[in-house]
Amino acid sequence: MASLDRSVTAHIDVRGERFEIIVDPNLALDFKLGKKTDFNNILVVEEIFKDANKGERHKGESLKKAFGTEDIFEIAKKIVLDGEVPITTEQRRQMTEEKRKKIITIISRESIDPRTHAPHPPQRIERAMEEARVKIDPFKSATEQLDEIVSALRPIIPLKFEKARLAVRVPADIAQKSYGMLKEYHIQQEEWANDGSLIVVIEIPAGTQPEFFDRINHLTAGRAQIKDVNRK
Repeated sequence: MASLDRSVTAHIDVRGERFEIIVDPNLALDFKLGKKTDFNNILVVEEIFKDANKGERHKGESLKKAFGTEDIFEIAKKIVLDGEVPITTEQRRQMTEEKRKKIITIISRESIDPRTHAPHPPQRIERAMEEARVKIDPFKSATEQLDEIVSALRPIIPLKFEKARLAVRVPADIAQKSYGMLKEYHIQQEEWANDGSLIVVIEIPAGTQPEFFDRINHLTAGRAQIKDVNRK
C-alpha cells in the first residue's frame, strides 16, 4: 500500500454528493492515463470518504445509490478514471513535455512542406510551435489537439497532410524476408509474380517516405524497385 505522507485526495461528485479517496499520486495518474492497467497499491486507505480530511466515510447505501455497487475498489477505479486526481507541478510539466514530443513526431511524420514535398524536420516544427505560442493540454491526446495546433502553425510554416502510394517490387530470393517488413505498412494491393518476386502497393504518410526508403533499401541491399504511383 502507498505511503500516507505522499498521498493526494481524488474525488468525484455524483448527484450532488462528493466521494473522496486517498491515493498515491503517481500510480493514480498512471492508471488514469492508461500507463498502469492494474489497481494495485493505488489506494492508500481502503475507504470511500465524504470528507477525507475529517475522516467522514460514506455508508454502503450511499455508495450503492451513486455507483450501483459497494465494492470499494470498483468505486475507486471510477473515481480515478472519471473524477479529479490532483497532479503536482512536476507531473504536469512531464506530461506536457511528453505530449509536445508526440505532437511534433506526428506532424513531422505525417505532413510535408508542399513547396518541396519533403517532411519538416522536428526542430523546425518545434521552433514554429514556440513562435506560435502553442499551448499543450496534458490531459488531451495528441490527435485531439492536432487540428488546432496545425491551424496555429500554418501561418508560420506550410503544412500539407497527404498519403503516398508506393509500388514496391522485391526479387524472389529476398521476397519472403521483405514481406514481414512490408506487412507493417498499409498494403493496398499484393501480388506474387510467376518468377517468385513480390509486388505490393502500400500507402504511407508522405512524410515517412525517407524512413521507408532507408528501411527497404537496407533490407534488400538496394535491390527493391520503388515507384510513386501517385505521380505520372
